[in-house]
Amino acid sequence: MSEEKITMPVSGDEQAVASEARRSFLRKSVAVAGGAVMAGTVAGRAAAEPLAIPPTNKMLGRGVVSVPYGMPSKFEAHVVRRNVEWLTPDTIASISFTPLQDLEGIITPAGLHFERYHGGAVDIDPATHRLVVHGLVDKPMIFTVDDLKRMPQTSGVWFMECPANGAMEWRGVQMDSLQFTHGMISCSEWVGVSLLDLMKAVGVKKDATWFYGEGADGSGLQRSIPLPGAKDQFGKPIPDADKIYKDIIIAYAQNGEALRPENGYPIRIVVPGTEANLSVKHLRRIKFTNKPLVTYQETRHYTDGMPDGRFRQYTLINETNSVVTFPCPDKKLSGKGAYEIRGLAWSGRGKVKAVDVSVDGGKTWKEAKLVDPVLSKCLTRFIFPWEWDGKETLVMSRAMDETGYVQPTLRQLREVRGTNSIYHKNSIQTWKITANGEVKNVQIENL
Repeated sequence: MSEEKITMPVSGDEQAVASEARRSFLRKSVAVAGGAVMAGTVAGRAAAEPLAIPPTNKMLGRGVVSVPYGMPSKFEAHVVRRNVEWLTPDTIASISFTPLQDLEGIITPAGLHFERYHGGAVDIDPATHRLVVHGLVDKPMIFTVDDLKRMPQTSGVWFMECPANGAMEWRGVQMDSLQFTHGMISCSEWVGVSLLDLMKAVGVKKDATWFYGEGADGSGLQRSIPLPGAKDQFGKPIPDADKIYKDIIIAYAQNGEALRPENGYPIRIVVPGTEANLSVKHLRRIKFTNKPLVTYQETRHYTDGMPDGRFRQYTLINETNSVVTFPCPDKKLSGKGAYEIRGLAWSGRGKVKAVDVSVDGGKTWKEAKLVDPVLSKCLTRFIFPWEWDGKETLVMSRAMDETGYVQPTLRQLREVRGTNSIYHKNSIQTWKITANGEVKNVQIENL
């Protein structure tokens, strides 16, 4: 583990025109003098003579279907999920982290989607699996997986994030790796049946304000999920209850193929924009009720400890967040010159509206370019052209969503939440770039 804290003066914002900055960056990146690439501007080499013929030009490759299910190249063997051995007592009730630093675009391959188990992954026979939908309904029904696949199909590209993403960093720096600071998030195309269609099929009664899902794995995970009009066990209204339910689907496919066992095969709930534990895997039961079940997982876990000793409950939305994915501790700089800062932003309340980048520790900020597609409750890429002078500096990003919510600083978050919390840490992340190009995870105490 490593820990580093920085205290520094902070001034106001400074906006700049991103398009002009990008044009300047491109001009520098393609500068050519006398047929040779100018030093320090482009990652590449001047071609003095034609390339030598490689060995692979003189051999036959493997035949079709010699690998019936395509696998990554052996040279990409390092791109895998990882866990933190000291984080949990065993791997049965544990979590793995997505290698964000090695991914491109917004879609996470299913085999790299982060895992969270309460009782280990199971592989359930879809031919025998059943989903019962009951409770405050006119017509309780049991569905096979094939029944669900016969219903109208719906889909969406949404991120899924554990509320404990970043939890290890609440009190100070713990890990010098993007994979471990932010890797409890993935983004996929999910395909399945709309919850609204299931509700119509069973005739949900008007007084139903909650439903809960239950899994068929060893943990039997149960989570209460709000509908319009939902209130907690003390009569307090649940924020965004009238919005959360609209996009919910019962998914049987992910990224073009059936769900994988670690991702909930054969069916799971997907509740876009909310903490991932609501998206119950291996779904076997949906029960509509007029109150939350206040299950074990809703009291023992997934509550927010506050400075006054009380705990917040049913804080379901994952707030706006962002992180620079290059450079990062896993991807250092190779020397001074032109670079493109890249990152990801997301919001559980809708679309990302803007992302600012600072390369001087928050003294000034400039607007980054959002890369299409920009979708609701989905990872959004941003890029920012930058000329590094080879000196030590601090790089960070902050996002704003379409509701106007701005990603907070660590100080702002701690002023409200203290340092005893675990969940929903969405503060600005700072990377320190050293003079030799290495990147360190740091926290600026007064920002």
